[in-house]
Amino acid sequence: MIDNKLKPLREQIDAIDNQILELLNRRAGVALEVGHIKAEINAPVFRPEREAQVLRNVAERNPGPLPGTDVQTIFREIMSACRGLEKRVTVAYLGPVGTYSEQAVHQQFGHAIDAMPCVSFDEVFRATEAGTADFGIVPVENSTEGAVNRTLDLMLQTTLAISGELSLPVHHSLMTASGTMDGINRIYAHSQSLAQCQAWLAQHYPNMDRQAVASNGEAARIAAEDRTVAAIASEIAGQKFNLQVVNANIQDDPHNRTRFAVIGRLHTEPSGHDQTSLVLSVPNKAGAVYNLLAPLAKHGVSMTRFESRPARTGTWEYFFHVDVEGHAKDEKVARALAELKDNAAFFKVLGSYPRGL
Repeated sequence: MIDNKLKPLREQIDAIDNQILELLNRRAGVALEVGHIKAEINAPVFRPEREAQVLRNVAERNPGPLPGTDVQTIFREIMSACRGLEKRVTVAYLGPVGTYSEQAVHQQFGHAIDAMPCVSFDEVFRATEAGTADFGIVPVENSTEGAVNRTLDLMLQTTLAISGELSLPVHHSLMTASGTMDGINRIYAHSQSLAQCQAWLAQHYPNMDRQAVASNGEAARIAAEDRTVAAIASEIAGQKFNLQVVNANIQDDPHNRTRFAVIGRLHTEPSGHDQTSLVLSVPNKAGAVYNLLAPLAKHGVSMTRFESRPARTGTWEYFFHVDVEGHAKDEKVARALAELKDNAAFFKVLGSYPRGL
């Protein structure tokens, strides 16, 4: 009886799937033509501002019942597959497999890319600067623990530019090879993750030795090989290393998120919803920071982030990492940046890029 009711609906779905398949391949054909034109003028395959515009447009036009975020996920993979026909993009990230950085890679670029795991943030920058990778993805800040200081320091030194950003929910799980804590005497995780779970660990395992490692993916790999070790990592990392969850969602902040930056040699054009990141410093004198930032208010440019880092000169000087709304090519932002540059002892634009969706 139920099969009789489902049969005409399944036939409709099959017919619609055939239409979708035809349209996907038509789109891919047009994308190949775009690729040929780009190759003639040596234009980049990945244009973050264009893809951001597409994703915003489909979410705004989406009539439902599919949620806008799900529609964006589908279109991101469509664009990734079409882009891959032109040229597969290589993206460096902090490995091994199973890290949150790897999740960020696929959330930004889709799966039709070559993901390159690296042993450190320094290596992500080095691979991207050398051209071994087309882009890199690095964490910039966490909603619980604040800035990822090594990333900020590397941003100061690099010739690369930020060409995109995204925010990823971070849900930590405590995992072991057996699915229990029997025989476990150490807990491994990245230092930021240990800090993000500090209260939970103090309550449940106050006397357990905790050791920081290069990444949560590395913690999962070690726990898979050593049955005396528990790892704090994502459940995706656990699946890749055949670990079992002992406790899920152990982060102290249930809304814990990490913001990632896409780095590369590409300088993006305005998308209409952009952000610009800067590094500034001022002479060590009264009112210097206030005077430095005054052009932002003067030209109506909103500051969305202000982070200080010691300049390591031994003289109590600081670098200030600042995010402002708008693209460096927007008229009011351009005027504000010109005055900031005149006022600053040090001035560097890290990049203008589409704001995270």
